[in-house]
Amino acid sequence: MLIPALTANHVELAGRRRSEPRLCWCFSSWKPRRGTVRADEEGAAPMGTCAGMCSERERLERQRQKRLHRFEILLGTERDRVPSADPGRAVKEYSRPAAGKDSTRPSELRPPAVLLKTVCYLIDEIASGKTGAPWTEVYGFVFDRLRSARQDLTIQRVSGRLCVAVLERTLRFLVYTSYRLCQEPLRCFDPKINDTHVQECFSWLLGCYREGIHDNEPEVQALALLYNLGSLHALHHTLQLPEPVRSAAPVRLAASVSRAYLEGNLVRFFRLLRSLTFLQSCAVHQHLPRCRQEMLLFYSHGYSSRNCRYPLPLLAELLALEGPGEAAELCREHGITVSGDTVAFLKTAFRYPPAFVSRHSYELVDRKQGDRSIADVIHGYS
Repeated sequence: MLIPALTANHVELAGRRRSEPRLCWCFSSWKPRRGTVRADEEGAAPMGTCAGMCSERERLERQRQKRLHRFEILLGTERDRVPSADPGRAVKEYSRPAAGKDSTRPSELRPPAVLLKTVCYLIDEIASGKTGAPWTEVYGFVFDRLRSARQDLTIQRVSGRLCVAVLERTLRFLVYTSYRLCQEPLRCFDPKINDTHVQECFSWLLGCYREGIHDNEPEVQALALLYNLGSLHALHHTLQLPEPVRSAAPVRLAASVSRAYLEGNLVRFFRLLRSLTFLQSCAVHQHLPRCRQEMLLFYSHGYSSRNCRYPLPLLAELLALEGPGEAAELCREHGITVSGDTVAFLKTAFRYPPAFVSRHSYELVDRKQGDRSIADVIHGYS
């Protein structure tokens, strides 16, 4: 006997038995960490004077110590005993604050305009794929150099438009990477470390938005809500936003997705996901394995019968999977019997896999990129 899909109300009722997932969320305004800024006698933060992406002192020091990344080496000197640094390609690396180490010298700090120029270089020349290097290597280099840029912002206590421009591009890069490298082994990409920096950027940006009006705030507020899917605190924060931001299309759509998930209405949730933009889909993608698992659990209870069969193609469509083959694989991982193009749900047979498996999704994510380059995505160009 074939059975139609569960209604939204059935899924909603089942969802009330779920507990809210534990998610990291920061609402407090960003403040520089104590100990990272050495103010002068009048209490003012140092102002950078370095006009390049990397100071001459650091560039020569890393050249002498053979610590140049291959993206920074002067073309034609790669095989030299001591490769030369290219002044137009070397970028200041992140350095941890250390006792006795002065990180506030103006000659080592890049002013905000130079920092934005540096970030744009990293996006346009490295993250864009022009180097032809594996993306795990691209991520490692860009991640470190963006962290260095945020460190210079911190030391100089920069705020305002240029600060927001740097942080927004950094955030988009990190959110995109969370999807791009989701299938990589832990030795190549650590999602927890990436998540820590995503949350730091969200916290810092939300603090900046409270201090003034910025054009891209609705986009970032929507990304924050989707990235922290399932957080009641995140949804409450969104509902407290100023009316012009709260009523913006990206925020309204993200709020609808969040409410559908919190209510357990996963049928509507997966339907709404199809309306998200490419970057919004990258932000919510990390939650899809859990959402699909919950959907299968609901169906295993709602359709538990040895005599009932559920159409596999319909299940694949409801779960926004690539096809019946992927749906069958997911069902078997959860102990659900697949026979031909049908599924037999039994609540006693359902089992939890040892870990969530994150996979790329053409239908929900990749397709939406269209003909836009990665640089366009990170810059926020529509």
